[in-house]
Amino acid sequence: MAVRARRTTVLEAETWLTRQLEGYRGEVLFERLTATPWADGPHQETLTKLCSAFHDAGEGRGLKCVLGIGLWLPTGPDDFAVPGLSVVEADFLNAHIQHNCYGPPAFRLVLEVTACNWSDDLGLKVDAYARAGIPAYLIADRKHDEVLLYTDPADGKYPDPVRYKRGQTVPVPESVGVALDLSVDTLLDGD
Repeated sequence: MAVRARRTTVLEAETWLTRQLEGYRGEVLFERLTATPWADGPHQETLTKLCSAFHDAGEGRGLKCVLGIGLWLPTGPDDFAVPGLSVVEADFLNAHIQHNCYGPPAFRLVLEVTACNWSDDLGLKVDAYARAGIPAYLIADRKHDEVLLYTDPADGKYPDPVRYKRGQTVPVPESVGVALDLSVDTLLDGD
């Protein structure tokens, strides 16, 4: 009698991979496993400054700014992303799904600062976050030296992004729930 081996799920593979690859974190986008190295210094400086700004602007508005939490995605049975920064409802913990990930309705804005996996941030994640209905997706695109803002997804798609260049500021959309202008230079450089 032949013993049939059970197939490993992509979520199990992600868990194994991140344990094996020290210094990497996994994501599953459209049922594809990716491993991303930890962020560099300027990336982390950007996220730290932005989280502080969002915290100050969102005080008392029922919002929180959190770094590196999982966002469960509707694009596949085990799909999730780990945005660099997220502005979420204050009670986002009640939206826990699994694998340390939270449901899309708790998210108001996600922000990515591009790194070596910049094509995922500019491609797969645009589609995934739109399908999840995330109201605002902000990308500090260090590869192309610009900032892109996607807002108001409809039928699982974002309209074309608004592009910002150095020297400009990005107004946070009203749908996020905070009044804040972000410097493109800070988004790209962290200082």
